[in-house]
Amino acid sequence: MEGATFAPLAEAFGAKRKVIAPDQRGHGFSDHATAYGREDYLRDLDALFDHLQVSEAALLGNSLGGVNAYQYAARHPERVSALIVEDIGVEIGDDIPPIQHWAGTFATREDLEARIGPRLAPYLEDSFRHTAEGWRLAFEPAEMMLSQTHLKGNYWSDWLATACPALVIRGSDSRVTTAEHIREMAERRPCTESITLSGGHVVHRDNPAAFAEAVDSFLQAR
Repeated sequence: MEGATFAPLAEAFGAKRKVIAPDQRGHGFSDHATAYGREDYLRDLDALFDHLQVSEAALLGNSLGGVNAYQYAARHPERVSALIVEDIGVEIGDDIPPIQHWAGTFATREDLEARIGPRLAPYLEDSFRHTAEGWRLAFEPAEMMLSQTHLKGNYWSDWLATACPALVIRGSDSRVTTAEHIREMAERRPCTESITLSGGHVVHRDNPAAFAEAVDSFLQAR
């Protein structure tokens, strides 16, 4: 997915908040990279803060972005005023979905959608690209597989390293997290609350109104 997936959240906030939604390396319109390690993503965030001359911000991330957010906070607590972590835990396994077959160019948009499958294709619509040769994804599946390989690990130390206000949002139908793990994250870290909303792994797309309300309420209380 890419930054455009958070456009509805920005629209829901209106002029109340400034939302910066980057395309991470290898995603969306960002360049493809030679490395997708943990520190690579965190250096990108550091560069974004510097480039935009932002001294402090609340960080919100879904899945990979959620890990990037709380790991960045652990290294730069002075820059992170609050954390919103969407449907990702701190113990990441190696159950990487096989997506290599999504690579290549397809004659029609329907062919690309069929290759991805009906469950996941709607989440990736922002990443569809129409080129002179046909339809393809903005990202390279092999690079995303590499990124997921580097994501595997136990990150309790990073999660517990900070004490800024944090909200963990879980999708009730998530196949990635469990209610027990999310509850433990909230119980073990100070100033942390958790909430379960109707939806799957990408709650902000499955349930945008409730997601925006939960995030807005959390930030207003800070």
